[in-house]
Amino acid sequence: MSTSNHDAKTGDTKPGLTYADAGVDIDAGNALVERIKPAAKRTNRSGTMSGLGGFGALFDLRAAGYQDPILVSATDGVGTKLRIAIDTGNYDTIGIDLVAMCVNDLVCQGAEPLLFLDYFATGKLEVDKAARVIEGIADGCAASGCALIGGETAEMPGMYASDDFDLAGFAVGAMERGSDLPAGVTEGDVLLGLGSNGVHSNGYSFVRKVVGISGLGWDAPSPFSEGTLGQALLAPTRLYVRQALAAIRAGGVHALAHITGGGLTENLPRVLPEGLGAAIDLDSWKLPGVFGWLAKTAGMAEGELLKTFNCGIGMIVVVAPERAEALAALLAEQGESVTRIGTVTRGTGVSYTGHLI
Repeated sequence: MSTSNHDAKTGDTKPGLTYADAGVDIDAGNALVERIKPAAKRTNRSGTMSGLGGFGALFDLRAAGYQDPILVSATDGVGTKLRIAIDTGNYDTIGIDLVAMCVNDLVCQGAEPLLFLDYFATGKLEVDKAARVIEGIADGCAASGCALIGGETAEMPGMYASDDFDLAGFAVGAMERGSDLPAGVTEGDVLLGLGSNGVHSNGYSFVRKVVGISGLGWDAPSPFSEGTLGQALLAPTRLYVRQALAAIRAGGVHALAHITGGGLTENLPRVLPEGLGAAIDLDSWKLPGVFGWLAKTAGMAEGELLKTFNCGIGMIVVVAPERAEALAALLAEQGESVTRIGTVTRGTGVSYTGHLI
């Protein structure tokens, strides 16, 4: 097909419209693929069969060690935390958030994350910016033992402002048949809380509103930690996969709850059987400074805080009482900050004693 129009009367050649004229740079897309290939390659694991560039990506479950596998899938985004990354120009860790929001959910089912795909959409593709985001995705995958085997980059002028972008992630994991969680949760089980890295990736529409109320800019010194406010609020979501899998394989884990939107109040009941609730002692851990600052600045009630944010507990591990001490020690050896925060009780929902604020 010709890319020019020819005027038969005058013989003049008029340049035809190209895809680049419409705001889509195919060459930039190709350059991005070449740049991120090394990042994707370092996430390869047993079962990986193909690299980037094909129309699809292959994965061999038998080569990954599974005999009778059940597949588990999860998808998520990062939400309006992206707005802070865009406004501050700090793109290096937002990809870790994307991975964490998916793989931390998978492990709650008892599954080992195996493969990950990303979707990056923007108004104008800037190779360096996109590469920094995707290299962060690769960092999250490598830390979780999960192969980054494919993805999609979409340049969409007219849909997004030129500097804006959005992310979505898709993870697939596996478990042997019959090993899914939750399983065996009973009254008296112990709740082990694993420390968070701060706000993680939920509630950022509220966070940004509170920052607006405070009058602080992203480059202002953080009122609750070192560095700037923007840097503090971009601390990436903690990845719990390797630690949680080690605990599951050691025996005695009955359930895991990833504490995301809805906080402790809404997420923990999702893994409790009908007729069982949980009692949590809020005095058992110290509220991280970021949540104290948010609550004080917004005049936020404690109950609202508990059903909005993780409040310093990013994952809850529900364990058999006789295994609680050993599993707490194992998780601590894996680098986790572990706190015994409560027990499973008869009833419904989550009840609290003590206070965070």
